[in-house]
Amino acid sequence: MSGSGGQRDVTVLWRPTGPRELELVAASGWRRWPPRLPDQPIFYPVLNEDYAVKIARDWNVAASGVGYVTRFGVDSAFVARYPVQQVGGQTILELWVPGEELEEFNDHIIGKIEVVHEFR
Repeated sequence: MSGSGGQRDVTVLWRPTGPRELELVAASGWRRWPPRLPDQPIFYPVLNEDYAVKIARDWNVAASGVGYVTRFGVDSAFVARYPVQQVGGQTILELWVPGEELEEFNDHIIGKIEVVHEFR
């Protein structure tokens, strides 16, 4: 999406998530991702809704009984610092945000994080 009249360009990203992470997002007013855990050094938003659905449905449901797909916008100029990582087929695309940069990443989220799919 492109803005005009001084608005920032927005890159839309998706993130498959489980219930614990989603509770923390809700507690932030739907505006921030929680800090990474020690065994999670990278934050992985994805660039394709279908890929996010597959992860939420196939992995999150198996792990916790429920999986969510969230959608959110990030300032395009900021997010351009993270090269797109192709981790499988042509549509298996992620950004790899180092955990120590997640607070700054959160500062560049535009609008709210929204739940767009739920699987049980």
